Amino acid sequence: MHNFILNLPKAELHVHIEGTFEPELKFRIAKRNGLSLPYKTVEECVDGYTFTDLTSFLKIYYEAMTVLLTEQDFYELTYAYLEKAHSQSVLYTEMFFDPQAHTSRGVAFDTVIKGIKRAQDEAMDKLGIYSQLIMCFLRDMDANSAMDTLLQAIPYKEWIVGVGLDSDEKGNPPIKFMEVFARARQEGFKLTMHCDVDQENTTEHISQCLHKIGVDRIDHGVNSLDKEILWQEVRDRQLVLTVCPISNAIVKDSTMTSAIKTMLDRQMRVTVNSDDPAYFRAYINENYEIVQKEAQFTIDDLYTLSKNSFEGSWLPRETKDYFLALLETYMATYGVTAVNSSSHKKQGRT
Repeated sequence: MHNFILNLPKAELHVHIEGTFEPELKFRIAKRNGLSLPYKTVEECVDGYTFTDLTSFLKIYYEAMTVLLTEQDFYELTYAYLEKAHSQSVLYTEMFFDPQAHTSRGVAFDTVIKGIKRAQDEAMDKLGIYSQLIMCFLRDMDANSAMDTLLQAIPYKEWIVGVGLDSDEKGNPPIKFMEVFARARQEGFKLTMHCDVDQENTTEHISQCLHKIGVDRIDHGVNSLDKEILWQEVRDRQLVLTVCPISNAIVKDSTMTSAIKTMLDRQMRVTVNSDDPAYFRAYINENYEIVQKEAQFTIDDLYTLSKNSFEGSWLPRETKDYFLALLETYMATYGVTAVNSSSHKKQGRT
């Protein structure tokens, strides 16, 4: 199973580029920028990753970003993740980035996105890993700030496939940003929003995503299982849920792999992703592995998760088909095809 997962072609649809900021790179960039860190060694830095809930995680998460100042910083951050993802057989990734976390510190939007884009282009040329960007708004900032950020992004529309909503969900429901997301839709962006596990009013937030915002995807979204009317709508609309098992354990003290199994059984389009892998010390393959071990997933189940990741991506149909053909070729070496895959027969995609 380890080797199967290691080499399984896959897409990652839920990863925050700032959440891939490894301690070693953090020290190197801080030194270059003449900044000091509140810890002396990499080990001490990692030992400080003691999160008890979403709020305690975000405090450390945003503090680390303060060393990111130049285009080169954002280039190195992004290229390091793409190199790591490539080593785990990720063929395609849709990366979140949080411009407000940087512009609020005086770093220009232009600096952030140009550094990221240069890394994307170089990784495509050198490694063959394709990527697109999703710009997230920070939900604990006001809607005017989100709208200002959206307007700053419009000149770079060709570099950004969609917009999302992340950060502290408490007291910050999706409808707070309804006008911003309506404008983003008019500009041609795809829409997604975080609905983290077991947050206050979580099922109401999922309902707002479905009925008020009209999202194309829900990030996390595990609590859609709490109400039959919600999970049935998610299933019927074939909305992708970008679930992050190891990340769940930070908020819930459980990876909730059984929920992923339930989603597959209910023919929901669930995917497995890493979220903030540098902080949780686990990238996408480690998330696949823990799902497999805890829920006893078969090769066929893992195949379904991978296929969902490509089908649920915001790629043109012909590009999806290209990646899916690579997946099918890989699966054929294990004697598994779309024709004999029971999971895909159940989903009607034979």
